[in-house]
Amino acid sequence: MVTRSDASLLQIAVSDRWRSLQGRFGRLSMLAAVVALALPFTAFGQVKVGITIASTGAAASLGIPQRNTVSLLPTVVEGQAIEYIVLDDGTDTAAALRNMRKLVEGDRVDVVVGTSVTPGSLAMVDVAGETHTPMISVAANAEVVEPVEGPRRWVFKTSQNDRLMAAALADAMVSHGIRTLGFIGYGDSYGEGWLQAMQDAAQARGIKVSHVERYGRSAASVAGQVRRLLAAKPDGILVAAAGMPAIVPQKELKEHGYKGIIYQTHGAADSEVLRACGKACNDMYLPTGPLLVAGQLPDDHPVKKSALDYKNRYEAKYGPGTLNSFGGYMWDAGLLIRAAIPEAIKTGASPGSQEFRQALRDALEQIKGLPASQGVYSMSPEDHAGLDEAARVMVKVVDGKWVYQPNL
Repeated sequence: MVTRSDASLLQIAVSDRWRSLQGRFGRLSMLAAVVALALPFTAFGQVKVGITIASTGAAASLGIPQRNTVSLLPTVVEGQAIEYIVLDDGTDTAAALRNMRKLVEGDRVDVVVGTSVTPGSLAMVDVAGETHTPMISVAANAEVVEPVEGPRRWVFKTSQNDRLMAAALADAMVSHGIRTLGFIGYGDSYGEGWLQAMQDAAQARGIKVSHVERYGRSAASVAGQVRRLLAAKPDGILVAAAGMPAIVPQKELKEHGYKGIIYQTHGAADSEVLRACGKACNDMYLPTGPLLVAGQLPDDHPVKKSALDYKNRYEAKYGPGTLNSFGGYMWDAGLLIRAAIPEAIKTGASPGSQEFRQALRDALEQIKGLPASQGVYSMSPEDHAGLDEAARVMVKVVDGKWVYQPNL
C-alpha cells in the first residue's frame, strides 16, 4: 500500500527526474519514464479469487448458501486487496470446466474455489494441474484430492472425505444393531465413491451391503429401485445423494412402509432438505460437520467457537435459521486463502504471476491447526483435505430439527 509520505517522496523524485529527462524524450516517452519510476513504489495488485458454484440446477441448495457466503469473505488481508469473481455452473460438469478455463485463462485468477459437486470438481482438477493454479474444492469425494500427485498437487478441499464420514456411519450402524445394509445412490462419481467407502467401512465392522441401487440426480421417482430394496429386506438403508435429490428415495422408502433405519450422507445436511422433506425425514441419521449443530456441542469441542462465528455472521445477514452446512465449506475455503495470502506475499511474488500461484499453493499445503466451521485444518504434502475426527458428528432428525448424537 502506498502511504501519504511515500506519495510525497514519489512526487519529488518524479519531479526531479522529469526536469533531467526533458529535452531527451517526447511527450509519450516522458510519460512512460514517469510510470517506470513509479513502479518500485506501487503496491501489489489485487489477489483474484475465482469461484464456480452450482447456484442453479440440481445442486442449487448447496450452491446458493456458498454464493451467499462469498459476501462475508474479507476483501482485504493485511493490506492486500482481494477480488472475488463468482460464476454459476448450473450443476453442469461441462459448464464447471468452462468456468474453470475462463477464470484461469481469461480472468487470470490466482486461485479457484469450486465447484459444489464431485463430478464438476473432478473435471476441474486437470486444468488446475495443467495451468499450475491452486484450487480449493467444496465437494466431498476423496478422489478430488487423492492421491496427492500429478495435477492433485494443486488441489485442496474443505469438505470431509467420504471415508471419514462412512466410518462414522458404520460405527453408528453397529450401535443400532445393523447387520445388513441396502444402498441407493447417484449413478455418478459421488455415488460410486460413497459405495466403495461404505462397503469398506461396513465390511470392517461385520456389516454386509446386501443390495445396491442407483439413480440420477434429476430423477423424479425411484419407485422401482425402492421395491427392489424392500425385497432384499435390509436392516438399514443408506441414501448417497446431495441436496434436494436426497429427498426422493427418503420419501419413497417411507411411503412404501420401510420400517428400518434410513441413513444419509453429509450431502443431505441441508436445511432446505429438511423443510422440503417434512415428516419423511424424521428419524434419519447422518454424519455432518460440527457447524450444523454448533450450538449443541460441548464448550470444549475444538470447533464450537469457530463454527459459531460463521453461523452468527451468516444469520446476521440472511436471517435466523438460514444457516446451511454447505455455506460453511465456502467460508472455510476463504479462511484457508486468508491464511495463505500473507505467506505467499512474503516470498516477494506478485499476485497475477505464476510465482505467486506457486507460493499460494505452497502456503496452503503448510497450513496447520486452523480452526474453521467444519473442523480444524492441518494440510501436508500427503493430505490436502486436512481434517480428522473432530470434523464430524452424528445427528438425528427429530421433529424436523437436527439433533446432535453425542454417543454415536
